[in-house]
Amino acid sequence: MVVVLNGVLADECPTSVRALLSAHPGYRDAAAQLLATAPRVVGPQGLLYVAQRELAAVVPHDKNVSIIGSDDATSCIIVVVRHSGSGAVSLAHLDGSGTEEVAAAMVAKAQQLAAGYPEGRLELQMVGGFTDPRRYSDDLFANIMLSFHRLSEEIDLTLACCCELNTALGGSPSPLVTGVGVDIRAGDMFPATFPDKGPELPLRSARTITGGPNAAQVFDIYDNGVGMLRIGPFNYEPLRSVELWLGQSDDFILQHLSTTPAVEAPHFVHNIRVTLKFIQQHPFPAVTVFPDNRPHYYRRDEQSGCWVPVRF
Repeated sequence: MVVVLNGVLADECPTSVRALLSAHPGYRDAAAQLLATAPRVVGPQGLLYVAQRELAAVVPHDKNVSIIGSDDATSCIIVVVRHSGSGAVSLAHLDGSGTEEVAAAMVAKAQQLAAGYPEGRLELQMVGGFTDPRRYSDDLFANIMLSFHRLSEEIDLTLACCCELNTALGGSPSPLVTGVGVDIRAGDMFPATFPDKGPELPLRSARTITGGPNAAQVFDIYDNGVGMLRIGPFNYEPLRSVELWLGQSDDFILQHLSTTPAVEAPHFVHNIRVTLKFIQQHPFPAVTVFPDNRPHYYRRDEQSGCWVPVRF
């Protein structure tokens, strides 16, 4: 899937925002348009929230989802693949794990959901990350671009609000946008935060701070066939130092468990502590959380608009 830049097939894939802008300065305008869009605080009704190392795909006529989105992306990058004809949207929150597999999976999901729509093209949008001395976001941007460029079909890069295009000027570097939502019916993207990130977030977050065979995978959390949120099953390695971590100060946790401690959201340490306590209570999730090795399913409650557990 050769990346198309401003309608032109890219012989060489730009592996930095600076290189992209040098050849195609118009991407600065596209980023500025997103940055000028009023940010929204999105509630849980009709929301499909995608956490770090997760992906999901939806179509405009899905009665269970009106907005798909993710936030808390400081050094991470939120990636959206959209089919312009059908409006199918695939979204992932990437930190560098499993990037090549995710690029292929996102494209496959969008194409599958776009079946029956002969018109349309695949579009790629990336938001998140900023320019900091550790270069996490710069390296991730290059990794994502190359992962899509190595695939066999064409995809149009329409937005790259990343790295230097997403960095506040003056003072210490910080990201301008750390979260986005996509209105799947209108097809609009906007800066967003999501106070309610959906069910079982400590379980979902546990994989990112533990090891094991499933820790680095990017999980597809939505079953399009039945319109349900799907969590797991997965396992992770016991975090044998979890008691020591829980005994540390908030600042110690912030400095040692974040790649970007200076710009994390106020709830970062709280969420980490909740996740560590969950790991402490469930050191072997394959035994205590997924004893039957089946996913946890959630359906959309018609009255509240929120996800509720269901046996499936």
